[in-house]
Amino acid sequence: MSKVRLGVIGCGGMAGSHSGGFQYLGERVEITATCDIELERAQKAAELTGAKHAVSDYRDLLEHVDAVLVVLPHDLHYEVGKTCLEAGKHVLMEKPMCNTEEECLDLIETSERVGKVLMTAYPVRFWPIILKLKELIDSKEYGECFQMSVWTEQYTRYQPGHWALSAKRLGGGQFFSHGCHYVDLLLWFLGRPVRGTHLGTNFGTPWMEKEGTSNVTIEFESGALGYHFGTWGARGTRLGWSLHAHCTNGMLEINLAENKLYAHTAIKEEKANLDSESRKKVLYEAGASGKMTNHELEHFLDCIRDGTRPITDGPTSLQGLRVIWKLYEAERNHTVADLRGLGLDQEWRTLKA
Repeated sequence: MSKVRLGVIGCGGMAGSHSGGFQYLGERVEITATCDIELERAQKAAELTGAKHAVSDYRDLLEHVDAVLVVLPHDLHYEVGKTCLEAGKHVLMEKPMCNTEEECLDLIETSERVGKVLMTAYPVRFWPIILKLKELIDSKEYGECFQMSVWTEQYTRYQPGHWALSAKRLGGGQFFSHGCHYVDLLLWFLGRPVRGTHLGTNFGTPWMEKEGTSNVTIEFESGALGYHFGTWGARGTRLGWSLHAHCTNGMLEINLAENKLYAHTAIKEEKANLDSESRKKVLYEAGASGKMTNHELEHFLDCIRDGTRPITDGPTSLQGLRVIWKLYEAERNHTVADLRGLGLDQEWRTLKA
């Protein structure tokens, strides 16, 4: 089978995080064109990837590609994604898919009408260590999961004038821009959401127009709870990127700094001296670190080849964003968000937000 000709639209930092995936999949994909509003940056990316074409207008690369990776400010996703789909190109869209529900719905409808793949870049779903955790939870090897917590502690400070400082261009704050990864993950692991709350602040991240730190809790139909804490204001960290899944027969932990999946079992009953020691066992050790985008890119290529839907397709992405919009709305109104109907397996065609 011939290689998929891929164009990269947007050659900033996020495009760089995908470069490792290109190297791993050189037998299946060829970067044939790069685009950036700053032509020099597109030319540099072309030199690094071996692309023959470097342009400053994304429309000028369409004749040279079969598919595109869109790595642009969030408010540009819709226009560029729709133009590429209507030109007959498959689209791997950096998260979040779009900034509004109407834009998401139109992008999904366009992809279905033209018969081209539309996939959201949620790389965490495809990490082998996450897939191993999903296998363990689905099999109930450690019992029923009743609490899943995700922590992401980082320091992300944009320079004055950067597009991400605008809440309108970003689509919200840290929760929308970064937390969308983990809302997607919680829905995938725990099922249909029922209700939830979000609290966010830009205290500690005054460069952010909206929240730079957020806490979200979601209740699911099973009775399980999901929690995500994220901050772009960490001046130090202990947890870094960590995930804990408390199950009825043990706790499963991903420690990304160590690239290990642990099982913690046989906890001692807590006494007055707070002795709650448990046994610790390594279940899986990842061979790589970082964003590991080669796994999601491989899935994208499989979908193009086989004519199948991505597991992070348009409807799936939309439902996760609807959860975030509902949580934002409830936060503004000082209420608890009603999240019923927003599961990844539930009807998405009716306007919900």
